[in-house]
Order: sequence, then C-alpha cells, then structure tokens
Amino acid sequence: MNSFKRENVKLPLSAVWLTNSIAEYKGKQEVYTKQSPQILKTLLETALIESSESSNRIEGVTVDHARLKPLVIGHSKPRDRSEEEIAGYRKALELIHTKHKSLRINPETVKELHRICRGESWDAGKWKEKDNDIIRKHPDGRIEVIFKPVSAAKTPETMEQLCLSYEHSVSQLKYPDLYAVACLVLDFLSIHPFRDGNGRVSRLLTLLALYQHGFTVGKYISIERIVEQSKETYYETLNKSSQKWHEAKHDVIPWFNYFLGTVLAAYKEFEERAANIKPARGAKTQILNQVIERQVGEFSLGDIERECPAISRDMIKVIFRELQKVKKIECLGKGKSAKWKKI
Repeated sequence: MNSFKRENVKLPLSAVWLTNSIAEYKGKQEVYTKQSPQILKTLLETALIESSESSNRIEGVTVDHARLKPLVIGHSKPRDRSEEEIAGYRKALELIHTKHKSLRINPETVKELHRICRGESWDAGKWKEKDNDIIRKHPDGRIEVIFKPVSAAKTPETMEQLCLSYEHSVSQLKYPDLYAVACLVLDFLSIHPFRDGNGRVSRLLTLLALYQHGFTVGKYISIERIVEQSKETYYETLNKSSQKWHEAKHDVIPWFNYFLGTVLAAYKEFEERAANIKPARGAKTQILNQVIERQVGEFSLGDIERECPAISRDMIKVIFRELQKVKKIECLGKGKSAKWKKI
C-alpha cells in the first residue's frame, strides 16, 4: 500500500532515539511480567477500563462513569447503544489479549474487530457502501473537507493490498517493526474503510500489531487514553502525513514520531506504576525465592536485583542471609561483587 512503497527508508535521528528508548523499556517490562504476573492484575483491569472508555470517547461515545467497571470488568448487560459500544470494545480487546499470536492481519480480521466493537450496528463488520470525507468543523459553522479517503468501490481491493503489503514488509524485514506498524495504521486511516468506527478499529489494529511484534505495554497501560490526552497532536500529525497520500508522495515521519512518542509514554508510565504496586504480604519473598531458584551456576546480588527491579537491595540481602543460614546458597567471595551459588 502507499506507505509501503518507499525503498531505503532513512529514519531521522529523533526517530532512532525514540526507537532505542522503546527497546530499553520493552526489556524492563519483560522483567516485571516474568518476576510476578499476579501483581500486575490491577494494571490490567485499569487499562481495560481506560481503553474502552477513551477509545469510544474520542469518537463522542460516552457512558456514566459508574457504569464503566460493571460493563468492562463485571460484564454487566448493556442498557443502551453507547453501553453496547463500550462492551463491544472490551470484547475486541479480550480477543487481542488472548489470541493475538494466531490472528492474521488481513481483511477478515479487520472486519471482525469492527463487527465486535460496533455491536448491533446494521453495518458492523461491513465495508462502507458510500464514499466518506474527513471533515473539520469550524467555530463559525463552516465545514471543511481536509481529506478524501479511498472510494467505497475501491475499498475492498485497497484493504486487501494494504494487508498484503504489511505482511510482505514484516516477512521480508523490509522496515523496522515499529515503522511498519505506524505505516499500517496510517494507511488504514487514509483508506477509512468503514462508515463509522474507523478510529476505534485503528486503535485495536495498533494494539494487535504491537503485540505481534512483542510490544505488549498496551495490555497494562491504556494507549487509547494517551492518544485521547494528546488528540490535538494526533489529528495534526495525521493530517500532515496524509497530504499527497493518494500519490504516495506523503511524509510518514510526522505520524511516525507521534506514534513512537505514544508508545514510549506508555512504557514510561508502565515502569512508574509497576514500581509502585504493593504486592500481597509475602509476595516479594516468594518472587525472590523463585528468581534465585532459576539461577544456573554462579550469580551475584546485582544479578538478582536486575531481575527484581521492584524489590529493594536491602530486602534482597535479607533473603540471601536467610537462605545462607539454611544452607540453600553459599557465598564464594567478599564485597558487593561477590558471587553466590545454590547448594
């Protein structure tokens, strides 16, 4: 598709820095999730609620705040159309969380995500039947057409081309992973394949593609909320990068930088929140014992500290002394860099 037609893409230094920072935070998240998945349950539930609320609210769909948790976490029965769409978005998130490894990014999956999040709408899961324009409403009442998406007649074929182009890019390692995901979402929004719900599906598609490349921060931090909080910049960069899109002469970089900034903000927030989670009594001791049990050969206090960033060095020392007393580990030297081994 249009954003995938470029050869020898050269990323600006700012994008390289952002990409490298995301890779570092991604590694830190993997440590947190391995050491104690149970303490992240609160983050998971909060993200589900915030994502379902924010992604719909961006499109003008709102419900009573008191109803959000029953709808999203408690699976309460929707009372009206707006609540149906909140519950539908939650179901689509659940599909991505549980089956992202087996879902192909193809037209059928895209239509299925739309069908789930649009609920009982008459055109849920169906491509648009009429041409649609992206407009801007001015304070004086004027309506300005700022972008003309792909026509309804060409939408099925163009969506097929987009999915094939993305799949080819990934399989051939044509672009960096995050750049390929940004191109996928930009092209999807430029095609605008549905009568309504394009924004919500684009955010679901973002999560799905990120998950498939190992960037799972959206499971614990709502990327949708971060987009909502920066939606003026979101629309501005989307508008910049879609100019001359039909001629494949557009500039992906403004959108790509915004996209990277959003993902990085989610990772930073994840680390901050995860570090402040208070596990259940005794959970830290259990975590440390599990990490030490996994060690092979010699290891240091610093090795354990790196695998348990939410646990203080003083507590790790306490556990080391306790295990040393019961002869489960022994020290092979002296000082901060001393090596230990299991007995």
